[in-house]
Amino acid sequence: MTTIPDSMRVVEIREPGGPEVLVPARRPVPQPGEGEVLIKVAAAGINRPDVLQRKGGYPPPPGASDLPGLEVAGTVAAVGPGAEGWALGDGVCALVSGGGYAEYCVAPAAQCLPVPAALSMEEAAGLPETFFTVWTNVFQRGRLTAGEWFLVHGGTSGIGTTAIQLAKAFGANVLATAGGPDKTKACERFGADRGIDYRAEDFVAVTREMTGGRGVDLILDMVGGDYIPRNIDALAVEGRHVSIAFLNGPKVTVNMAPVMMKRLTLTGSTLRARSVAQKGAIAVELREKVWPLLAAGQVKPHVHATFPLEQAAEAHALMESSGHIGKIILTC
Repeated sequence: MTTIPDSMRVVEIREPGGPEVLVPARRPVPQPGEGEVLIKVAAAGINRPDVLQRKGGYPPPPGASDLPGLEVAGTVAAVGPGAEGWALGDGVCALVSGGGYAEYCVAPAAQCLPVPAALSMEEAAGLPETFFTVWTNVFQRGRLTAGEWFLVHGGTSGIGTTAIQLAKAFGANVLATAGGPDKTKACERFGADRGIDYRAEDFVAVTREMTGGRGVDLILDMVGGDYIPRNIDALAVEGRHVSIAFLNGPKVTVNMAPVMMKRLTLTGSTLRARSVAQKGAIAVELREKVWPLLAAGQVKPHVHATFPLEQAAEAHALMESSGHIGKIILTC
């Protein structure tokens, strides 16, 4: 193991604004505390919450680093007191509450998972945020089971590509919305039974057609706004609606009559502010039920593009263009 330096390269948010406010800087290397490990970062994933934080709309929770970055992959460089299960040099990927855009990052040991042997560090960096999010929202809160119909919006996003693959792996029928024929075809390559072009098709009509008029059992929604009443229309009796983001805004007028008549469940969650114990419990289930699928090649993150750490601004510009399919990764 190499000696840990005193300082490291990072990317800071100079002030709220566009991608240009992401600037390279140097900071002291953090030290792992109780139950934590220090990771020498090989790669870090970019996610929509990073964009919201950069714009000033998603501050880090108390005690978290102000640096953006919610998922990393690399090797364990130091082990804090009480951090069990990891040794120096172990390859890990980790869900963190901030600090990922850096050469070193502290992570709770409970939120670390081994890098699957079949994956590169760049691919592994695209796992934690999306896989933790999909598992807790689709399978824990959404209670998706084999044979059910599942609709995910934003099917070519990191969350979308993960949700499609996991839902299919566990025996569900999958529909996915995306913008344009190239992206709907990509959804189908990832395993969706039908990609729906939201620019040219009415997803409510397509869901009814595909399900013989009954509707879907579960919707994972990242759009919000005017999609929510339409989602309610698209749900079957006893359907579940899980909100995880609001690209079209969080406020909407909803007719509760179909919610009552169809006995629907409307729920949602955020991940970043949840406790280490809660996230650790998700990690345990992922390691048991999903990591074998990754090892077998049944499920795999799709890396659209990689950028050097110092080019985080260019990476954010790509994400905001929505021109990507899958994950965008920073490399150290």
